[in-house]
Amino acid sequence: MNLTPTEMDRLTIFTAAELARRYRSLGIKLSHPEAVALICDEVMTAARQDLAYEDIRDLAGRLLTTDDVQPGVAEMIPLICVEASFTQGTKLLAIFDPINPGQDAIADPIVPGEIITPDEMLQIFPAADTVSVEVMNTGDRDVQVRSHAHFFEANRALRFDRASAWGYKLDIPAGAGVRFEPGIPKTVRLVPIGGLRVVLGEAGLVAGPLDADGARDRAIALAQTRGYLGA
Repeated sequence: MNLTPTEMDRLTIFTAAELARRYRSLGIKLSHPEAVALICDEVMTAARQDLAYEDIRDLAGRLLTTDDVQPGVAEMIPLICVEASFTQGTKLLAIFDPINPGQDAIADPIVPGEIITPDEMLQIFPAADTVSVEVMNTGDRDVQVRSHAHFFEANRALRFDRASAWGYKLDIPAGAGVRFEPGIPKTVRLVPIGGLRVVLGEAGLVAGPLDADGARDRAIALAQTRGYLGA
């Protein structure tokens, strides 16, 4: 028996849905993939029965409630799109908010990935030794430097004292960045890179431990050769 990729996907969905049905019958709350698989399987089966599009969409919204799934799962599934096979051919069904509130629903649901912080102001690096550098973008377009970049290796069109930025990164939250507009000086604060202090990739000026003997001098010489301003 030879199966197409689409048929293999269908069997995978069915298997996951059967597991979800078993868990549900045992009173086990469903995870995100289990809930999605169960809804998709029922929708695709209803399509093979050639039920009307509107009826299938209504069916999908009555399959599960928050009582059936783990906390936060409903908020993780705002939309499910299913390609289902009807008699007339394949159609895409869009199901919005398929998991409705159950009897045990709470007013403030748990949101996956939610960050709960204290009321007072937090300092990101309270004990770090910081340095401040003034940066001028000499290029003709904006340059953005991200939070974990080794600032010494930032865009070569940025003019600043690169030696003082050796082994430092921006003093900003993880995932954030600072944008430098052409011709506008901006002063930024830097904090030391922690951990093993090994920098790989970036601009290729370090490619190893920051604290190795001669690493800083070699990187400065390489930056000068490659035209990094301020080196």
